[in-house]
Amino acid sequence: MTHSAIQISVVIPLYNEDESLPELCEWITRVMNENAFTYEVLFIDDGSKDRSWELISRLSLENPHVRGFRFVRNYGKTAALQTGFQAARGDVIITMDADLQDSPDEIPELYRLIAEDKYDLISGWKKKRFDPITKTIPTKIFNAATRSISGVSLHDFNCGLKAYRKEVVKNITIYGEMHRYIPVIAKWNGFVKIGEKVVQHRARKYGHTKFGLERFIFGFLDLLSIAFVNKFGRRPMHLFGSLGTLMFFLGSIIAFWLLGKKIYNIYHLLPYRNVTDNPLFFLALVAIMVGSQLFLAGFLGELFVKQSVSKTGDYNISERAGI
Repeated sequence: MTHSAIQISVVIPLYNEDESLPELCEWITRVMNENAFTYEVLFIDDGSKDRSWELISRLSLENPHVRGFRFVRNYGKTAALQTGFQAARGDVIITMDADLQDSPDEIPELYRLIAEDKYDLISGWKKKRFDPITKTIPTKIFNAATRSISGVSLHDFNCGLKAYRKEVVKNITIYGEMHRYIPVIAKWNGFVKIGEKVVQHRARKYGHTKFGLERFIFGFLDLLSIAFVNKFGRRPMHLFGSLGTLMFFLGSIIAFWLLGKKIYNIYHLLPYRNVTDNPLFFLALVAIMVGSQLFLAGFLGELFVKQSVSKTGDYNISERAGI
């Protein structure tokens, strides 16, 4: 691991958490000083309507290690994390929530696991939770589905307490509501040393949760989107072309079968009806049309990908030599 002047960047997205910010900042500062870390704390205010930004501004004046970013409106946790990742200067980036349910006392061990090059990413696992059953049951289902689809064996994808090697956050891009799937995105970008650590989950001390059950619905849709983009984002013809060819082939077979059946009946002087009177004809016609459109979509997708890659060349390079 290359070393910069800053060992740890703590990235904290927040929305209306003014009650907890002073205590959280003091706690982080105490942990850092006790372990003689060089550090920075990045507060990302996601359009708070309370006194959060006023407190962040004051904390940044009192503590030179504190920096703040304020959104003009609420963009969501993913946008806040992406902004923090871009601004972070530390060798190890640690994310945590601002509601004091994540303990800063976990920072030294998380840093050690990354700094010793054991892992690219460590995800927290809140094994013992202080959440109502209306959150714990959907969370278990959500985590099981994510493990099954992604192949990443973590117990708690939604835990905000995570640690990353700098190269991880600088080489991935998250958008929408994809912050839950950073371990999945990291793995699919070649960062396969992913670990898990049981962390303390503290009962909420101030305020109330900002997330409802809809996050699980949106989260599942985001997971499907990530899985699709990862598997077929660079080769759309493999999906659309295969489906299009299959549908076109089936439609053509049905159409030729109907036509052949009519010719056979005419030749043998058997009663017959027009091909267009058979419902199968319209099914075949729809299959041929949809198949052609899918194939065209795959072809256009390939052209778009080719242009995108030729302009950006955005592939992650792990090492360089002779440069």
